[in-house]
Amino acid sequence: MSRFIVALDQGTTSSRAVIFDENGAFVASHAIEFPQIYPKPGWVEHNPEDIYESQVKALKLAVQKAGIDPKNILAIGVTNQRETTLVWEKETGAPLMNAIVWQCRRTAPLVERLKKDGLGNTIRDRTGLIPDAYFSGTKLQWMLDSVDGARKRAEKGELIFGTVDTYLVYRLTGGKIHVTDATNASRTMLFNIRDQKWDDVLLRAMNIPDRMLPEVVDSSCVVGMLDKSILGVEIPIAAMAGDQHAALYGQGCFVPGMAKNTYGTGCFVLMNTGARPVNSRNNLITTVAWRIGGKPTYALEGSVFVAGAAVQWLRDEMKLITSAAETNELAMSVPDNGGVYLVPAFTGLGAPHWDMYARGTIVGLTRGAGRAHIVRATLESIAYQSQDVLGAMINDSGIRMETLRVDGGASNNDFLMQYQADVLGANVMRPVVTETTALGAAMLAGRAVGLWDDDALKNIWKPQMCFKPSMPAVERENKLRQWKRAVEKAKSWAEE
Repeated sequence: MSRFIVALDQGTTSSRAVIFDENGAFVASHAIEFPQIYPKPGWVEHNPEDIYESQVKALKLAVQKAGIDPKNILAIGVTNQRETTLVWEKETGAPLMNAIVWQCRRTAPLVERLKKDGLGNTIRDRTGLIPDAYFSGTKLQWMLDSVDGARKRAEKGELIFGTVDTYLVYRLTGGKIHVTDATNASRTMLFNIRDQKWDDVLLRAMNIPDRMLPEVVDSSCVVGMLDKSILGVEIPIAAMAGDQHAALYGQGCFVPGMAKNTYGTGCFVLMNTGARPVNSRNNLITTVAWRIGGKPTYALEGSVFVAGAAVQWLRDEMKLITSAAETNELAMSVPDNGGVYLVPAFTGLGAPHWDMYARGTIVGLTRGAGRAHIVRATLESIAYQSQDVLGAMINDSGIRMETLRVDGGASNNDFLMQYQADVLGANVMRPVVTETTALGAAMLAGRAVGLWDDDALKNIWKPQMCFKPSMPAVERENKLRQWKRAVEKAKSWAEE
């Protein structure tokens, strides 16, 4: 009798359900997009009902597609868009208002106030985060301040808070369970990652009643049962993890120094730093990678704002290509970039520069520079930006990195992966299953119900291709130096 694990992957634009068999092999999946709501410039919301309904529908349709009996599903793992903030009625589950999405910038003034009050270093020391409107704390504060009577109701215990994982589990268990895991808690700007507790000082600073908060649990443990009304049977919900943390786990990065890079619209780079949180000297985020058996494993994280989005720009705005797939051949049609460097700082620069006034820049153009050089320079920029983050991680952690594991759409571009290996001076490994976020949630769930032990988990990740560095060290140093010069030209451009 075959047995299965289901991962619910609730993302920013769609909800997916992915089914794996007992060997960790992909069986079937289904995804459903849901609307994005933009009430004002810089504001982004989701309807909580859309999040829940799309996720349940995706689950039902994936099970139907796979043609499996729900009785043979051993466990469900939940992974989710991080930092998105919801408040709902404890008794009824009715939302207070739309969810405030991680991209939403409405609480920037509240963050500035926290910094003016001298809490910047406290937030960094206790949460590992750089104070920013990205995280959940000020979003929750804004809801309590802005909706009539919300704060009083919260103080009475009538309203509860959660990130997307918490809300989904609450709804999937018929309102019985109010929990979050340590990875999602570590993204709220309210959680002390050192002592693994909600932080009283930060709760007071943001005026948040602690009775609203979910219980913080391990990333791999049975938290409750799927309500029977959904699939006709009760199934253990046995894992919760933020999407990038799940991807790190799904890439099998179990040893300190192992790192993964997800090449999507932007890039998310995470490195396992083991049992100790590493304080970054290079503007990276310190976060909980996962927590198992009450013991946290930590990671360093850095984000590149524009990666795949630069290729979309080549296609949609510049009309230099008609599909992303063309870039591989075009980049290889010229021997080098012809001295052209492109810095895709369309929305500023992320880690480790954090320059919101940087703007996109092309330097080194000559009369001989053509379409292929600009396309090649764009792909190279993705590798260089990732190298900037990875170099900062190596510097912060003191750990030498031998292999980078990769996933996401652009990881299928062979030119880019080879170039990444060359500028990094390390192997780049692309796995057979690139659905690593869903796979990580499934692995955490399978572990919790005893399907896989630690040895079995190591064998689930399988390499599809290894790209080995072949660029001479002198050439690599020269190219990195030129890239740094290009970045300097892009910095502070939009500053008056």
